[in-house]
Amino acid sequence: MIEKLFRKINPEDVRGNVFSMIGNDWMLITAGKRNHYNMMTASWGSAGVLWKKPVIFVFIRPQRYTYEFIEKQANFTVSFFNEEYRDLLNLCGTTSGRDLNKMNVEGLTAMETPSGAVAFEEAKLVMECRKIYYDDIEPDFFQIFDIEKVYPAEDYHRFYIGEILQMWEK
Repeated sequence: MIEKLFRKINPEDVRGNVFSMIGNDWMLITAGKRNHYNMMTASWGSAGVLWKKPVIFVFIRPQRYTYEFIEKQANFTVSFFNEEYRDLLNLCGTTSGRDLNKMNVEGLTAMETPSGAVAFEEAKLVMECRKIYYDDIEPDFFQIFDIEKVYPAEDYHRFYIGEILQMWEK
């Protein structure tokens, strides 16, 4: 149970630089239920306030296995880890859950959050989120045209805005 390992904090009280946490340290996006879930490492995203709610933005390409899970579930988690988990995060970001059952990845212990989402005991910070909006990246709306170079296969992300329901910190 998450309450035994983590303490609940307000989003305003998170320690660290969100730019560094997402872009350099990476985050693990997890969707599904305790008995069937998948996760992926991401370094694209943002956090802030939108519609008077604390939110996080995550970006997932439709061909990613995690996409299937986040599409079906109302809730998901975003977890951050200490540097000692870099290799594990790299594995979760470079190997598809279609090819490796990530539920059995050694070094991660899944647990359920109060909303029924999946988080990991080894995380240092968990954001428990509820999807409140999604949309697809539309290349016609790029205002800086070199962004198109990021998408040579034209496999544009879907982005999700998740309301941060609860934050858990060790």
